Amino acid sequence: MFFVLPPPPHPSAPASVLLSRQLGLETEGAEIGRVGKAFALPLSRGLLSAILVRRLARFPRWGHRDAEAAERTLAQHAVPAGAARGQRRGVLQATRIFHTASPHLAPLPPLPEHGGKVRHGLIPEEFFEFMYPKTGVTGPYVLGTGLILYFLSKEIYVITADTFAAMSTLGLLIYIVKKYGASVAAFADKLREDQMAEAEALKQASIKNIQDAIDLEKKQQALVAKRHYLFDVQRNNIAMTLEVFYRERLHKVYTEVKNRLDYHIAKQNMMRRKEQEHMITWVESHVVKSISAQQEKETIAKCISDLKLLAKKAQAQSQSVL
Repeated sequence: MFFVLPPPPHPSAPASVLLSRQLGLETEGAEIGRVGKAFALPLSRGLLSAILVRRLARFPRWGHRDAEAAERTLAQHAVPAGAARGQRRGVLQATRIFHTASPHLAPLPPLPEHGGKVRHGLIPEEFFEFMYPKTGVTGPYVLGTGLILYFLSKEIYVITADTFAAMSTLGLLIYIVKKYGASVAAFADKLREDQMAEAEALKQASIKNIQDAIDLEKKQQALVAKRHYLFDVQRNNIAMTLEVFYRERLHKVYTEVKNRLDYHIAKQNMMRRKEQEHMITWVESHVVKSISAQQEKETIAKCISDLKLLAKKAQAQSQSVL
C-alpha cells in the first residue's frame, strides 16, 4: 500500500485540498506528473491512522470525535495495495472531506450578564445548595473547617511565615474590596451601561436602516404590482390625444367648408343685389323717359292737391279730438 507525499499547497486551493495535503495525503484528482515527481512511502493502515489522529489533534477546532470520524473515513476510503494496482498506484482514494463534521459547542451559549451568587465573596451558592440535602445548613462550613483541621493536623499544610503574610495580604485585599469595591463596581457598571447603550443604539440604527430598506422594497413592489394602472392611464392619454387631434381636424374641415359656403352665399347675394339694383335703375330710367313734360306737370299738381286734402283731414281729426 503506497501513499504519495504532495508538494506544498497553493494558498488559493480549496479547503479540502489544503486539509488533505496538511495531513500528508493526496486526493483522487492528483495529477500523474505530480505523482511521478513525488516519492512513495509504504505505511500500514494502523500506523497511518495513528499519524492521522495525531495530526488532527493539532487543530484546536477539531475534537477527538472529529479525529475518530476522520479515522473511520480514512479506513473506509483508503484503497488497498492490490486494488490500487488497477487504478492509480500510490494514490490515496480519499474522496470524503474531513472538515464537514458539525462543530461542537456551537452555537455557543451567551455569556451571563451578571455573576452568580456567592457566599463570603468566593464560594458559589450552588455548592451550598448541593450540600444542603445531604448535610443541612452547617454541612459546608463543617466540611471546610474539617478539611482545614485535617490538613493542619496531618501536616499536609505547614504554617510558616508565608502563611501569616498571605493572611495579611488577604485581609488587606478584603479591606480594599469592602472600602472601594462598591465605587469600582459602580464605575464598571457605568462603563458597561455606556457600552451597552452604544451597542443598542448601533443595533437600533441598523434595524431602522434595514426596516427602511424593507419598507422601500415593499413600496417598490407595490408600485410594480400597480404598474398596469400606469399603462392604462398612458393608453387613455394617447387615446384622448388622438381624439383631440381628430376633433381639431374635424373642426378645421368644418370651418373651411363653412367659409366656402359663406363665400358662395355672399357671392349669390351680391349678384342678386346687383341684379335688383340694375333692374330698378333700368326701370326708373325707362319710366322717366316714358313720362312727358305735360304728364309730369299733371302728376305734380295731382300730388300737391292730394297733400292738401290730407292736411285738411288731419287738421279736422285733431280738432274733433280736442
